[in-house]
Amino acid sequence: MPGDEPSLGQDLVWRLEAVAFAGLTALLRTLGVERASAFGGWLLKTIGPRTGTHRTVMRNLRIAFPDMDPAARERLALESWERTGRTFAETTLLDRITMESGRLEVVGLERLHAIRDSGRPVVFVSGHLACFETMPAAILAAGVPCQITYRQANNPYVDAQIRRARARYGVKLFAPKGGDGARELLAGLERGESVALMNDQKFSEGPEVVFFGQPVNAAPGPSRLALRFGTVLQPMSVVRLPGVRFRVTAHKPIMLEKTGDRPADIARGVQAVTRFVEDRVREVPEDWFWVHKRWPDRVYAAVSSAD
Repeated sequence: MPGDEPSLGQDLVWRLEAVAFAGLTALLRTLGVERASAFGGWLLKTIGPRTGTHRTVMRNLRIAFPDMDPAARERLALESWERTGRTFAETTLLDRITMESGRLEVVGLERLHAIRDSGRPVVFVSGHLACFETMPAAILAAGVPCQITYRQANNPYVDAQIRRARARYGVKLFAPKGGDGARELLAGLERGESVALMNDQKFSEGPEVVFFGQPVNAAPGPSRLALRFGTVLQPMSVVRLPGVRFRVTAHKPIMLEKTGDRPADIARGVQAVTRFVEDRVREVPEDWFWVHKRWPDRVYAAVSSAD
């Protein structure tokens, strides 16, 4: 259990939350993939716009698409709420969203097989696109030994359920400790295991790069690891298809240059990954996780002033 020993009251709250989470998971799995996805989409499309987070979604969309018609931004926000709700529901059923089930197709599978056959690790990078947990499932299904990182749930009982659920489709989750979990990731890479990291969320200590024409800070961990081990950044993406189906793509690797100026080399890698994520978001903006406060406060302040 993470952190200090919880109080009896906190432990009781955690246990009640875990019972509710288990009940919801059981309900969604009983509904099946199609109905569970539709239910999740309906629920968040109904509730999301009534929450305070909707303001963050709308400000994010205004920053990313300043020239978009306001009514179009509102429609995009509603569609993104529905798809986010679908994603949350689908995470309880990922063992049924596989290549074998016909719900998952992989483009660039030969790249994943080449990584597997080479015996050399790579650093997989991506963002919170569509049902993003289909990407690690595709990596592992291709036979690539890989550490899949995630953010540990605050509730340890819920976290244990999440780990068991992911294990059903082959993912052994790993929760970084302190920053980007460098020690654990280094140990894995030294064993020849690839690592997979999301690189599209705010990381205040990271280098400043550009995202949708505005400054953001992003984690340097993926680029730092790739440079240290002389390997590539392997971008991955996923898009939602009709009928609760998904297409995962292994894109052309990002080669990092060693110039002797390590901070600058890392910053270029961070910018390359950030540009990759931006390109994917522009292709299918409905699929991205707009509820996250991605830009620094000064960018949001400028948007508020303009409003």
